Amino acid sequence: MTTHNHERLLSWLQDAYAMEQEAETMMAAMASRIEHYPELRTRIEQHIEETRQQASQVAACIEQLGGSLPTAKSTIAKGMAAIHAAGNAMMSDEVAKGIGISYAFEHMEIATYRALVVAARRVGQDEVERVCQAILEQEQAMADWLFERQPQLIEAFLEREQADLQAKR
Repeated sequence: MTTHNHERLLSWLQDAYAMEQEAETMMAAMASRIEHYPELRTRIEQHIEETRQQASQVAACIEQLGGSLPTAKSTIAKGMAAIHAAGNAMMSDEVAKGIGISYAFEHMEIATYRALVVAARRVGQDEVERVCQAILEQEQAMADWLFERQPQLIEAFLEREQADLQAKR
């Protein structure tokens, strides 16, 4: 194991921790505003719990490698997520756009955890690799859920909008 690769793994884990903080803030804001799409709200709330567990698991990996939690990165990520969520709340098609934004964010997380699996394997951190692989599978499951349900959610949105019912949320 080279010191450089170990430091890179630790840095990427710290980034992943901040990313999970950002994800939780964004999803909690979205879930709190969803009124007419109960299946979406339920799945987002479930993923919020997964995200909290993921952050805890990543924090344990960081500590196992002798690092510290990235408080500044996490604070900035949460702030950016809050600003982003406020902007989404102003959209007339918030739920429709939120599905797409969430799908894109899940793929950023997927790419992050794929890289972490490779980096952990390279430096022989089997437990970190196992944790990152498990998180990767959860992120992929959420992305798949969003992809599979997007057509029906968009149909529901368009039907509500056409009937002059509140569709936005």
